[in-house]
Amino acid sequence: MRGAGTAAASACIAQLPPHGPVLRQHGQDVPAGQLARKRSLKSRKLRKRAPNSAAGPLRSSRSLRDPSRPSAAVKPWGTAHALIVASQRRSLRIDRRRANQHRASCSRPLTDSSAIQSSGGARRAGGRKLPPSGPPVSEAMEAAGGTGGAGAGPGRPPPPPGDLRSVLITSVLNLERLEVDLFRGRHHWVPATQRLFGGQIVGQALVAAARAVSRDEQVHSLHCYFVRTGDPKVPVLYEVERTRTGKSFSVRSVKAIQHGKPIFTCQASFQLSQGSPVQHQFTMPTVPPPEELLTQEELIQKFLQNPNLAERYRKHLNKIQAEDVPIDIKPVNPPDIFSSEPQEPKQLFWVRARGYIGETDMKVHCCVAAYISDYAFLGTALLPHRQYHIKFMVSLDHSMWFHAPFRADHWMLYECESPWAGGCRGLVQGRLWRRDGVLAVTCAQEGVIRVEQRPNQSKL
Repeated sequence: MRGAGTAAASACIAQLPPHGPVLRQHGQDVPAGQLARKRSLKSRKLRKRAPNSAAGPLRSSRSLRDPSRPSAAVKPWGTAHALIVASQRRSLRIDRRRANQHRASCSRPLTDSSAIQSSGGARRAGGRKLPPSGPPVSEAMEAAGGTGGAGAGPGRPPPPPGDLRSVLITSVLNLERLEVDLFRGRHHWVPATQRLFGGQIVGQALVAAARAVSRDEQVHSLHCYFVRTGDPKVPVLYEVERTRTGKSFSVRSVKAIQHGKPIFTCQASFQLSQGSPVQHQFTMPTVPPPEELLTQEELIQKFLQNPNLAERYRKHLNKIQAEDVPIDIKPVNPPDIFSSEPQEPKQLFWVRARGYIGETDMKVHCCVAAYISDYAFLGTALLPHRQYHIKFMVSLDHSMWFHAPFRADHWMLYECESPWAGGCRGLVQGRLWRRDGVLAVTCAQEGVIRVEQRPNQSKL
């Protein structure tokens, strides 16, 4: 009777239309939900017949199987539910692993062996293969970091003989990708204040944002806030949020994190190239060309030759000279460091990235310009107040607008001025000019400036 009843039930089930997962029983395809209901009904009947069985109450369909039937033909009850539970558990394990990687990366030393691996275009994080870096910003920077400094990417000419790749591309702005829209940056140069250089954070944040847009979109503005002091002993994590992707403009938000807390926030806007008859600009100041001026290192060496220079200031200048700043600077009107007389809050100097970058994606040069733009910028507000000793000076925010294509490894004139200072704050504005008179970049920054209320003593 049992075999006949089972065969009859199977024949009835076979006539129903398939719905949901299908299992195999007695050589026929049976919907999993109907098979589970049939087994549940059979289990209740068997429990009523033999409540005191020595084998105890039946707990699963495994005890109903005929030993002569192959076990692979019968599945446990609730197969669809079991698949859902397994998927949820797998997602939970992935989320926990990502969280552990995120916490571990905050304390991982800079000499970690999981540095950037540009070979093959694919990387691994947490044992899972990640997609290639994607947008041309990462491709150009990874190509620049090739063996022996050659770094010529596909379709790009090699650098001139005897010229090395810029360290800004091979090291400072070459972020390590940990996950999709999650990157880690390293430090190259730390100022004497033992705080992170603001230009490094701005440049690296723009690199992270640029990796989340298409090749044709170019950055036209960015607005940043420095919210906490950076720690030079640990790397910085950059988390990108794809705020908006439109037809002409796209916005990317970047958060820089150390020790689990944001130290910097930034929003960068990208635009597809568009022409317009509405165009104008200021006129570039008339200044001597960079070939006729001394570099900052040559000026420091000239000051050190003064025999009347106090020893403490001599040590300070030697310390500045020993800093490995990846920027070439030639001041147009260098201030007299031996004078405490107030000066006009304006300064001009030629700047460029040290080394070779070449013709590449414009976003790369914009990232380098973001790094350069913060160097000696806020100090413009102190030129009328040189009689005071600086106790504390940090940047609060930083904004940039990109107007025209340029080469960051070519000389550009940096025009800086401070229209206002007060309330322990100073405002500075800057313009980066190409040598042909085209306005390339406009910058603005406000910072905290605290001084001692006593005049400085003479340095001689």
